[in-house]
Amino acid sequence: MKSIFHDRPGAVVNHAGWSMRMASLIAGIALLLMTVLAVFANFAAFEALITPGDAARTARDITGSETLFRWGVAAFVLVAVLDIIVAGALLTLFEPVHRSLAAMSAWFRIAYAAVLLVAAAQLVTGLDRLDDPVQVLRAAGAFTTIWHVGLVFFSVHLLLIGHLAYRSGFMPRVIGILLVIAGLGYLADGLGLMLIPGYALDIALFTFAGEVVLICWLLISGRRLATRPEAATRTEPDRERTAPS
Repeated sequence: MKSIFHDRPGAVVNHAGWSMRMASLIAGIALLLMTVLAVFANFAAFEALITPGDAARTARDITGSETLFRWGVAAFVLVAVLDIIVAGALLTLFEPVHRSLAAMSAWFRIAYAAVLLVAAAQLVTGLDRLDDPVQVLRAAGAFTTIWHVGLVFFSVHLLLIGHLAYRSGFMPRVIGILLVIAGLGYLADGLGLMLIPGYALDIALFTFAGEVVLICWLLISGRRLATRPEAATRTEPDRERTAPS
């Protein structure tokens, strides 16, 4: 993770050459692609073919739509790769606000991506055992369990990004608040699934609005960051020190 520096007047870039405007666009586009891929993978390829408690039907449905299921697994892998790209882009965007917290948020998102890859590997194992329905259903269950553990890492990432957005000065504070709410939703679901037997709530389904608003801001308003980089990198304490008395 490279730090940001002023490469030339009027442009804030990191060592990879990403301006804040470019980082915003990259993050927004990647998040939008991730949304489409995740919806396809989770709802069209996974939940549509997995029947909890019915190993025989699950194996039969996957066998009958094996190509769809394989594309779903590939989509999960692509989501994990895009998560890493988003982590780097958001680091570039928020590092001027607070370098340590921005780096920490990036690493938590990368950790989530790693967990998602491990979860997807369970589905690959299930594809190799289609002749054993019990193992197929077990692999699907392992995927769900591992993914839910990963949600804890993702929730911490959102909590940190929400805090950084709130402090940034270039992003509306309401986005930071909504991201914190989204993070708390994922955290509650992740911990609930691990700690409470039979946990069936889906709080994140009602708290994810901040993620949608963030994507819209990155794609629409983020493009204006390059025209006022100095203002974009000034944190709240900076503005307080320079405010007229």
